[in-house]
Amino acid sequence: MESSNLFLLMLTFGAVAFYIGRSRSLLVAKPLGGIRHLHSLPNYYGLNALLWCALPSLIILVLWLIFDEPVINSVIMGSLPADIAPASLADYNLLLNKISNLADGIMSSKGQPASLIAVADSMAGLRVISQWSLTALCLILAVIGLYWGWYKIAAEFRARQSVEKVMENLLLGCACLAIFTTVGIVFSVLFESIQFFRSVPFFDFVFGLDWSPQTAIREDQVGSSGSFGAVPLFVGTLLISAVAMFVAVPIGLMSAIYLAEYSGKTVRTYAKPALEVLAGVPTVVYGFFAALTVAPFLRDLGADFGLTISSESALAAGLVMGVMIIPFISSLADDVITAVPQTMRDGSLAMGATHSETVRRVVIPAALPGIVAGVMLAISRAIGETMIVVMAAGLAAKLTANPLESVTTVTVQIVTLLTGDQEFDSPKTLAAFALGLMLFTVTLLLNIFALHIVKKYREQYE
Repeated sequence: MESSNLFLLMLTFGAVAFYIGRSRSLLVAKPLGGIRHLHSLPNYYGLNALLWCALPSLIILVLWLIFDEPVINSVIMGSLPADIAPASLADYNLLLNKISNLADGIMSSKGQPASLIAVADSMAGLRVISQWSLTALCLILAVIGLYWGWYKIAAEFRARQSVEKVMENLLLGCACLAIFTTVGIVFSVLFESIQFFRSVPFFDFVFGLDWSPQTAIREDQVGSSGSFGAVPLFVGTLLISAVAMFVAVPIGLMSAIYLAEYSGKTVRTYAKPALEVLAGVPTVVYGFFAALTVAPFLRDLGADFGLTISSESALAAGLVMGVMIIPFISSLADDVITAVPQTMRDGSLAMGATHSETVRRVVIPAALPGIVAGVMLAISRAIGETMIVVMAAGLAAKLTANPLESVTTVTVQIVTLLTGDQEFDSPKTLAAFALGLMLFTVTLLLNIFALHIVKKYREQYE
């Protein structure tokens, strides 16, 4: 049975278990005089039966799907005949993909060696056996869990404590999974970055002024030694982000102040959702708008004033990116301004301050932690944007502080380096992980700074 169908079947079993558990608890309570004689409400008995029925099967299903393919691939590649055994890691991956395509029927078996076809048939057989074994195991566990959940139902059974304990452990598991995922991402990027820095010195990468990651494929090839100075990328990222924040911060903050402090109820009802619609527009649409509308307009406008503006410029990308991240600042700032206690406003007005003075000297300082958090989130969003930069700012790694010229960013180069079939053993490809590590470090520092500001001013105003 397919994994998706098996998942739906386990959910159906869980629903049946809930109904059976709840119904049995009502039957147990009826001769005792009602559900008030049960330790827990009937729904908790149903939830307990549901958890015993569905949860073990779902856990097995997830673990099986995680380890199923690696185990089958390992068994298949370990049983290869000597005449087709791979000689290198690249040959290993290529051969594994070929066998998998043959087993799935994607690739025709005509003209393929008989030994390779036999191995592909073995892989297909192992996959069938794996699917049926998983189906049988999940069904057995579901039936056993359903019986156990039904058997445990009694008037004195503490079903609520049992359900809450399981849910507490599930929440703990989700929290640990999130932490381990973050740690895994950090170590995977760090490991590949260390591999890169073994070929390219760290200081040459961080302080180098020339970015040209093309490297020689053959030993006798010349003219492609590669230059991995990332300063042009850092400068381009900061330049576009600065233009974006120059647009987004004033507009977002002022719109939030107006909506929270000055606008009427009718205006706020329609203006706030209309402003937040900007956050739902796909970035590729913003990219089209920047490339086809904003960039030509800026180029023609610059020509009228005697300025030379590139058809792909940091200014065009930054302006459109600023419009895109306005809702990040406006929405968060509006929420924190609205959350400022009304007593602070009343006290300021009672002391003779005007409305504008109250907003400027009381409300904004009190809401500053949330405003700073919104601005930091917007900066992180601007630094990590890719599509708008690709379409409006270009791919040229120029070391310039002129927003009228074409530049590129760290994220664009990461995408460029990892596009297509790549081998993760050359400095060109590993440079993407080093750039990712730098991006992660900058984002982490921004978050630490934001937390420091939030903590400092929250202690002051609470």
